Amino acid sequence: MADLRVGIDVGGTNTDAVVLDADGRVIAKAKRPTTPDVTEGLRAALDAVLGELGNGQDRIGRVMLGTTHATNAILERRNLGRVAVLRLGAPATTSVPPLSGWPGDLRAAVSAGEAIVPGGHYVDGREIGSPGLDAVRRFLDGVEADAVAVTSVFSPASGEHERAVEELVKAEYGLPVSVSHEIGSLGLLERENATVLNAALYGVAAHVTEALVTALAERGLGARPYLAQNDGTLMTLEHAARLPVSTIGSGPANSLRGAAYLSGVADAIVVDVGGTSTDLGVLVGGFPRESAAAVEIGGVLTNFRMPDILAIALGGGTVVRNPGIGPDSVGYRIVKEALVFGGSTVTMTDAAVAAGRSPREAAGWRERIEAAVQAHDSGDMSERMADTLQRAVAVADGMVIDAVDRMALGKTDRPLVAVGGGAFLLPDAIPGASRVVRPEHAEVANAVGAAIALASGRVDTILPAGDSRANAIERAKEEAMARAVAAGADPSGVEIVDLLEVPLSYLSEPAVRVHVKAAGPLAR
Repeated sequence: MADLRVGIDVGGTNTDAVVLDADGRVIAKAKRPTTPDVTEGLRAALDAVLGELGNGQDRIGRVMLGTTHATNAILERRNLGRVAVLRLGAPATTSVPPLSGWPGDLRAAVSAGEAIVPGGHYVDGREIGSPGLDAVRRFLDGVEADAVAVTSVFSPASGEHERAVEELVKAEYGLPVSVSHEIGSLGLLERENATVLNAALYGVAAHVTEALVTALAERGLGARPYLAQNDGTLMTLEHAARLPVSTIGSGPANSLRGAAYLSGVADAIVVDVGGTSTDLGVLVGGFPRESAAAVEIGGVLTNFRMPDILAIALGGGTVVRNPGIGPDSVGYRIVKEALVFGGSTVTMTDAAVAAGRSPREAAGWRERIEAAVQAHDSGDMSERMADTLQRAVAVADGMVIDAVDRMALGKTDRPLVAVGGGAFLLPDAIPGASRVVRPEHAEVANAVGAAIALASGRVDTILPAGDSRANAIERAKEEAMARAVAAGADPSGVEIVDLLEVPLSYLSEPAVRVHVKAAGPLAR
């Protein structure tokens, strides 16, 4: 029986992998350093859990991957495709052209040209004017691009014009097309930015999916692969190829979902301590609390759904100095450079071990730290290393306490779930949290979150508030459920898990903004 699931999460410092059985128990786990070519780290972690599993490889039915490939490509400005940027909104939106406010180097790496042509809708769905298809042709005839990004005014209310341009581009130019009504919500510029980034990531998505499929084939695994997305759910490789930008927040979302699963706590603050940074998020009903604000990615504001995450420059590899700590980290080099591993760089892992905080499996760490401190402090030093390590722990605790206070929003009755490979850095009591929970397998919570995730789909649109409102909402629910099925969910198990209505009473015709999210278990 193909009753086993493999979850893999590629982090900045480590790549984690787990195997879960049919009852959801962790039966194998591994943590390997993330390599400069993150794909190699993925293969190493996969090989490690397969080796631990032994002869049970034939029982693996699914492999779920959470990856930093898309994020790294944007942050490092590499491997991005050239995008022809089309906006349907002339002449009303010409005062603020596409890609306004983008960092110059990112714009130079991505843009093959921009144009604003006629088209678009009013907020109530009425057509502003016919889409300028001839203008689209003239623009595309003059550019060389790998993909096209199409954004129409108020396309969440009606995606008709974007679909018309998409059909034209595919039929006459054979290029992949990113359409904004599938990606972002209201807010023209932020939705346009997300759509352009999505189009620029098509090549990255192809590389990731090919690497994952190849890695499975090389190991003789017939498992079906999935990619994790921003809200802690999964999508098929086909779906990911169309919406690669949806993978950008998958790492923190996986950690939150894994923390909820391992701890059994559905409402909590989650602190995920990695090697380079610490991510804080909030669980609401077992799912990540989503950000209500625009999210900046690589210097660009976007408005697609992302978990509400606060990241601080604190991790196991954070460099300790006199005075202060970080923000730089030794990252995946920690296994060679930290004192506890016989290196010469003082890190937060060393400071935590000196303070009596270390994981159970850290054999010999305490002895190495004591030896390093004695060797350093035996001479005529103006500053003792023991004092430096002690102050580093105090500074780190203060950073965590402040971050928890910011995420708690005044609510202090929630527990705090500590996960991640560096969770041992955290103290046993933190102001602003009712208690600190340290679940079993916490060090691989992100990979567990990928392995247990559901598939989902969402719709964010504007509907009339009159007599037809109820029927329109039902259609939005059906579309969200259809998108969940397209992402890989079992049609018989899909449910509406979130429905939000916001009245838009300032319009001439009353309307409501509706956000619908559907989710369900993966199809067999």
